[in-house]
Amino acid sequence: MPVRNLFSTAARMAVVAVMLTAGSAYADDYSDVAQLLKSGKTQQALQKADTYLAKNARDPQMRFLRGIALTNDGKTEDAITAFRLLTEDYPELPEPYNNLAVIYARQGDLDRARSALEAAVRNNPNYAVAHENLGDIYARLAYQSYAQSLAKGGRPAALNPKLKQLKDMLQPAASVAAPAAGPAAAQPTQPAQR
Repeated sequence: MPVRNLFSTAARMAVVAVMLTAGSAYADDYSDVAQLLKSGKTQQALQKADTYLAKNARDPQMRFLRGIALTNDGKTEDAITAFRLLTEDYPELPEPYNNLAVIYARQGDLDRARSALEAAVRNNPNYAVAHENLGDIYARLAYQSYAQSLAKGGRPAALNPKLKQLKDMLQPAASVAAPAAGPAAAQPTQPAQR
């Protein structure tokens, strides 16, 4: 289960959604920020998003793109705050929950990641990415539980095959580019951000 490119897919999805619901002037702003993110110009994307949000502070699509820019810029706590505030202001949107879950998973907080993903699929039961990520989190939690059982004297004959199977399943495919914040050697793949 490979990690998907976090910016391009998220930016494309946000831009498409915005273009369907917003006027062309706004779509240009969204497209500009999404393009800057795609081309790795995170600081410029963040500046453009902040300029836009100074006039349209509650715009959920630009706030979402800003959260992605903060994530890409390594401003994890600011990104968490941005996505958390989006979930408070627009609790019906599943994407901010999904992106929060990705950050939490990268930090190793699988319980918070699970909770965020459960909220995402509750809000949109057809959100395939969140379902996939939730499956990854459940598999990672299973891996941790089996490893703890083994460490506490559990039955190696029963646990080692399960651990191997989960580890093999959760390792990124060799043909997929390594994620920006790759998993540790014994850690399964990070969830995909959208």
